[in-house]
Amino acid sequence: MKRAPLLLLACCLAACGPSKATKRWAADLTGGDPDHGKSAIRHYGCISCHTIDGISSEALVGPPLIKMASRSYLAGNLDNTPANMIHFIQHPRQIHNDTAMPEMGVTDDDARDIAAFLYCFK
Repeated sequence: MKRAPLLLLACCLAACGPSKATKRWAADLTGGDPDHGKSAIRHYGCISCHTIDGISSEALVGPPLIKMASRSYLAGNLDNTPANMIHFIQHPRQIHNDTAMPEMGVTDDDARDIAAFLYCFK
């Protein structure tokens, strides 16, 4: 029974999301705001297709966008760099013309913010 409080604490800490230091690192890396990125993800409906760290969703249409900061590649063969992620978020069909991901009209600022949020998770 002593494990129950530790399990509860672990669940609460996991729900807290990324640390301030991680958010600052992601913001510096991308030029975006992770907090705004989380809101932009909801605004553009990304969770309709993707399971995303830090946001309640179990969508199965697109690949899960989890541990994005630890991935080597984006979209199968694109180096995982902030510039590439931002470009793919805005114009996925310029990268892969056969992708199911639609052009969503993501603004420059929103793309940087979304990338910042995704880079918060290793």
